[in-house]
Amino acid sequence: MSIAAINESLLRAIGVGVAVVRAPDYRLVFHNDAFAEWFGQPAPEARLSEVIADFPEAEAAEALAGQGRYVAEFTTRVRRRTLVIALTLSAARAGGEGVMVVECQNITRIRELESMIDSYSSMVERNTRELEREKERVERLLLNLMPRSVYEEFRTFGVVTPQLYKDVAVVMLDFVDFTEFAARTDPTVTLGELNDIFTAFDRIAEQFGCERIKTIGDAYLAVAGMPEPAPEAPVAAARCAIRFLRYLERRNLSHQFTWRARIGLGYGAAVGSVVGIQKYVYDVFGPAVNMAARLQVLAEPMTVVAPVSMTSELVDEFQIADLGREAVKGLGEMELISVTARPERGVARF
Repeated sequence: MSIAAINESLLRAIGVGVAVVRAPDYRLVFHNDAFAEWFGQPAPEARLSEVIADFPEAEAAEALAGQGRYVAEFTTRVRRRTLVIALTLSAARAGGEGVMVVECQNITRIRELESMIDSYSSMVERNTRELEREKERVERLLLNLMPRSVYEEFRTFGVVTPQLYKDVAVVMLDFVDFTEFAARTDPTVTLGELNDIFTAFDRIAEQFGCERIKTIGDAYLAVAGMPEPAPEAPVAAARCAIRFLRYLERRNLSHQFTWRARIGLGYGAAVGSVVGIQKYVYDVFGPAVNMAARLQVLAEPMTVVAPVSMTSELVDEFQIADLGREAVKGLGEMELISVTARPERGVARF
């Protein structure tokens, strides 16, 4: 590098720290005010390593020999503030003598901005992960409140159009003497028992293609044939009901408390929709639901009652017994049947 090139470099370096050192021994022969402000006023003929702490002369010499320049970053303290200085060391010649030009730039603000950007990026990434987890939690919650196809419609359009389903089988279960049990039992125990039983019911319902719609206290409502059509909806509902009772029978053998239930089956039309604006709940109502609810009341403990109209759907797989005519609230007199598993065929075991 010539003197003209050095002068050009010095002019270009206005606003940055500049120093010139001799090539053999790295002793300073020139520095500007910015250099002295950052690294302190150097003593005459001071070595660069004495001005810039831990300056690696050997490493710099190797880089200069191989690449013609040495680039590094150093920290220095100025008035209780730590600065980050980017240093570039270039070889040159002045009057036949080998020298090196030291250009220093204060990049503290750049590093601070980079740190802020990294911190912000980390925060955004963390918040994104939290939002994804929250989204998954909300999705799981909504899928517990409504069928997936209904949830997809709700997520896409923000509303759910009420749908009439013509061939829906309904299972309505209610526990015997639950009010007395809840009155004499610790609420935590009662809740734990219900949670254990309803969790098992959910698995059974899913196994037989039924969809649990809701629980109301000790009542459990599940359907087959909605929102997706199911040609064998009555059979699915009956299988589900029989398995509910079988589960309770087996559970009673090994648990402290005895649970008995009545189950009513209904078959016919039902409407399904999301009810509410701020507190959403997916609900079903209509003739099939009313029928199951009314017949459940008429069932003996640990039995399943259905309308005689379901006989043709169930007779091939289940044992059907005629219960005669009964006055059903809101539905008039109806021919009823009881539904049990055939001893020789039964239903698939756990």
